[in-house]
Amino acid sequence: MTRLRGKPKRSLRTILITWFFMFSIVPLAFLAYYSVRKFESAIDHELSLRLAGNAREINSVLEDYRQSLQQKRDRYIKDPNVLYHLSVGDGATAKDISANWLSSDIASSISLYDREGKLLSSVFKDEKKEIRSFVPTADKVLLNETYRNHLKDREDLLLADFNTEKKISLILFSRINTTSGRLAGFIEQMIELDRDFLIKIKNKLRLELMMIKDSGAVVAASSAELSGIKSEIIKNALSSESNLFFDFDIKGTPFGFILYPIEWGKSKFYLALGATKSEAKEVLKNVNLAFLTVVGALIVLIIFTGLFAANWILRPIYELLSRLQNFESSDTFIELPVTNQTEIGLLTKSFNEIGKKIIQVRSDLKKKVKELEGANYELKDTQAKLVHSAKMVSLGQLVAGVAHELNNPISFIYSNMTHLREYSQKLIEFAHECLAKNPDLAEKYRDYEIDYIEKDMPKLITSCEEGARRTKEIVLGLRNFSRLEEAKLKEIDVREALDNTLNLLQGEIKNRIQIHRQYETVPGVLCYANQINQVFMNILSNAVQAIEGSGQIWVSTTPIKSSAAKDGRVQISIQDSGKGMSAEVLEKIFDPFFTTKSIGQGTGLGLSISYGIIQNHGGEIQVRSEVGVGTEFIIIIPTIPPFNKKMDS
Repeated sequence: MTRLRGKPKRSLRTILITWFFMFSIVPLAFLAYYSVRKFESAIDHELSLRLAGNAREINSVLEDYRQSLQQKRDRYIKDPNVLYHLSVGDGATAKDISANWLSSDIASSISLYDREGKLLSSVFKDEKKEIRSFVPTADKVLLNETYRNHLKDREDLLLADFNTEKKISLILFSRINTTSGRLAGFIEQMIELDRDFLIKIKNKLRLELMMIKDSGAVVAASSAELSGIKSEIIKNALSSESNLFFDFDIKGTPFGFILYPIEWGKSKFYLALGATKSEAKEVLKNVNLAFLTVVGALIVLIIFTGLFAANWILRPIYELLSRLQNFESSDTFIELPVTNQTEIGLLTKSFNEIGKKIIQVRSDLKKKVKELEGANYELKDTQAKLVHSAKMVSLGQLVAGVAHELNNPISFIYSNMTHLREYSQKLIEFAHECLAKNPDLAEKYRDYEIDYIEKDMPKLITSCEEGARRTKEIVLGLRNFSRLEEAKLKEIDVREALDNTLNLLQGEIKNRIQIHRQYETVPGVLCYANQINQVFMNILSNAVQAIEGSGQIWVSTTPIKSSAAKDGRVQISIQDSGKGMSAEVLEKIFDPFFTTKSIGQGTGLGLSISYGIIQNHGGEIQVRSEVGVGTEFIIIIPTIPPFNKKMDS
């Protein structure tokens, strides 16, 4: 198929392939994606059901614990020895009886209280499952009054305690009555659920487990990785009442977890059970791979179909467009053959008729263009000179006015710094005298940080003086650069003019570019000072802008002795370490309106105006540049311009 030189905004080939894609790949992709999501959801649902069954099994175990505690309780409170020792407050004997009970009990601890709620004895199993005891001696340990009030009308009270770190304590409080029905005391039975409990269930069911508070904080977990799970993950799952399911990776292995609520009397906590999803992920991976394979095959098929359709449908159109483009670059008209009887054939006939007329019009236009180019060049040259003249006059007036307005307030600041330094010193001395006479002011002296102010005040004043001095130098540079009298012919020192220009550019140079001055003693130059300043400003400003980041600029002046043919001259060299220019750019840099800057950043008049100024003064500008190395401008100015010689003669 014929290849076109240009690209259309909208390609028929692209449109055809897009329609194929929209009506084939997109529906298939949507269906496959929907199926994969539903399959994944079904896997998660099945996993949730299985984990919920395991959770109910664990809940049954906890229910067995509760029944066992109540059965043991019923046997303990009927023991006459217990009733007797509770009534007489014999804690030591009560401890021995409790220890005997605990040796054959599933409970972790058993505590006995008298009828007033005072703790008589407490026995518990330590980490090694050895039975230890605690009998209060001096201080009373009382059963919570809320619990005692609750047990006045009820036989027992079930609570879950989360105060102990990394475990949950399941507690059964019960009242003990005498044979006559009077209150004899209270018994507390406790079972502790910790990481060991979870590991036993993990080894049995091959699951990962967590015990979680109602607030979402993890109390204990079967794996260390689960202990550090963020509470936000748990809270997000708890916020969805209909689906307490969430995913979490353990050592890179994906797990699915459900949260199962556990109630122990009035207390509530959650049991999180998780099973690996590796096999499900592998199945999903295979499904995704199959989907990608089918889609890839269809894409290849559509590409070949699109190419075939383009060759069959678009060939005549491309041939016509190719011939049109060739005619566009040709000076002679070659009539296009009509090879198609469709609408394209009618288009070809119309083009042949229009083409003959275009050739004639094109010939006339070329003549007019040559005339316009000559007039345009003269117009640009005149415009550049007018712009420069107006710019220099307005810029000189504006800068002179700004410099004058800035000079007075800067002088006020600079001159007042001396008085401010004296006044601050007197105030500090006065503060010291007040402190010496009134020691009670020492606290305020520290609060107001007078010591720090005394040290920092001279630094602040010195900094203000330095800023005012620098601003004063900049204002002086503005006045030297733009004095209206410098529009007259006068003798200047080019070194001073270069320094004034560098001061004006100090804001762009500071802390970024290092300036190297290599000034030799040179004679004064008779010139229009404001124009020469403009040349220095244009070239130095370009040098600063050519340096991206940090860099260096070298400025040097050298005298050139007079000879029989020429008077004395001064050579100024301005060299930078910027990005440099290519040979193509070097050929055009002095052309009016040529610029490498973006729109709005430059007019392309600076160097062309500078070139004209130096030419009018009888001098010359030379440029050397290398991409990636830098650029050097060499300006040679005669000490006496040629137009001054004509005026003298």
